[in-house]
Amino acid sequence: MITIKSEREIELMRHAGMLVSKMHQFIKPYIKAGISTYELDQLCEKFILDNDAVPTCKGFEGYPNALCTSINSVVVHGIPHKEDILKDGDIITIDVVIGYKGYQGDAAWTYAVGEVDSDKKYLMEHTEKALLEGLKMVKPGNRIGDISNAVQTYAEEHNLGVVRELCGHGIGKEMHEDPEVPNFGIPNTGPRLKPGMVICIEPMLTFGKRDVYLLDDEWTVVTQDDSPAAHYEHTVLVTEDGYEVLTPRLD
Repeated sequence: MITIKSEREIELMRHAGMLVSKMHQFIKPYIKAGISTYELDQLCEKFILDNDAVPTCKGFEGYPNALCTSINSVVVHGIPHKEDILKDGDIITIDVVIGYKGYQGDAAWTYAVGEVDSDKKYLMEHTEKALLEGLKMVKPGNRIGDISNAVQTYAEEHNLGVVRELCGHGIGKEMHEDPEVPNFGIPNTGPRLKPGMVICIEPMLTFGKRDVYLLDDEWTVVTQDDSPAAHYEHTVLVTEDGYEVLTPRLD
């Protein structure tokens, strides 16, 4: 069931979303060669708790950490480990969900570690732009398929693989609510957007083929051809005349 949020709920989600934005801004200076993904996770969990909020991912269906830390060919849900040390030339996606007074904010961003090669720069630039193309379709009366198609069209025009096994979603009291928001689709199909809906749009694109597989830890999703992947996500409110990003970039 797709829920329409009340003004009170929207205010709580604005706060949760801003905490997500502030956490991304907080952790960015630490993303350097030599740090482990476990250290990044610990820093962010402390930041979340210090702001009277909840690291929603931790414990969700048994997930062990506050962050998902996905390096290079990992598409999503990389688990932080002490032995996973960042190196110059890596890219890493930091994905986090923060709960505040029962409501959630969710955003992912892919970061360069030091100087990355031109392929990874291209992938990052155009995955972010695919997200922006999806955002342009968010307004009352449009449908989820309009968002999905905009992301897919932009990605494929730039020769990037569109991962189909994973998608965006509604969000509110729960991390994942209806509707699903795929990154591929047909215009003018799917649920119609209405003011008060809150969704997460999150292109997950690859520099090679779109095929992925799940590692034995039952969380980590990686590209089959070992090509790098990028992932950008915003929590977005449908307004009376368009949209409001609840997880804005603060840099």
